[in-house]
Amino acid sequence: MSLEGHTALVTGSGRNIGRSIALAFAREGANVVVNGRSSQGEVDAVVREAKELGVEAIGVMADVSDPDQVRHMTDTALAAFGTVDIVVNNAAIRPHTPFTEIDFEQWRSVIGVDLDASFLCCQALVPGMIQQSWGRIINIAGMMAFEGRSGYVHISAAKMGLVGMTRSLAVELAPHNILVNCISPGTIGTVNPNADPDIDPVRRAELLAERLARVPLGRLADPDEIASLCIFLALPGGGYISGQTIHVNGAADRR
Repeated sequence: MSLEGHTALVTGSGRNIGRSIALAFAREGANVVVNGRSSQGEVDAVVREAKELGVEAIGVMADVSDPDQVRHMTDTALAAFGTVDIVVNNAAIRPHTPFTEIDFEQWRSVIGVDLDASFLCCQALVPGMIQQSWGRIINIAGMMAFEGRSGYVHISAAKMGLVGMTRSLAVELAPHNILVNCISPGTIGTVNPNADPDIDPVRRAELLAERLARVPLGRLADPDEIASLCIFLALPGGGYISGQTIHVNGAADRR
């Protein structure tokens, strides 16, 4: 039931959910490609941790909304491992901006990282999956795709687009034994230092308390709980699941 012999590329894997996913694949025996955009130190740390688990790992800095940088990242991964047959599109940005203050540049920036990046990574790596008749694509969406939340119109649009991409790609790639699924996490118990920089700490704490109050399970999610689902979807036990969006949110309202 291990993933030995496979290679997983996880975008945005220098911290938080992405880090947990990359290390979970390493524990299952898969070689990993760790990606980050802003912190070489974080990426290098995850690479070291993965190697300590007995697998091969490389780190590639790339802005996954940039076609040239994605091409460099995937070419580097293929040169190192020959194939990349598991892709987890996790990278995302979530700036809080009232709709009337969103300019087109910010709109395109969010769409670029939260949606276009998945298209670019899949387009680069799906041909190899087709050639070997095996592949797993896991897209990470979020509750913003399924609920209206003030200040996050651009993010909701991008993440719902990711859900649609998952459904259509799953149908198109099914004849090639390539499974495509989407995970929608609830509120995670980690801190993103770049999230909502304009919200003062007191208001941020209030928002977190409001979100926690909506979780019937009574706690925030651990990144490892998202990672464990990624592993299940890649292992044979998840071999008949494709085109699905799986919510991991402690029974929180999906609306």
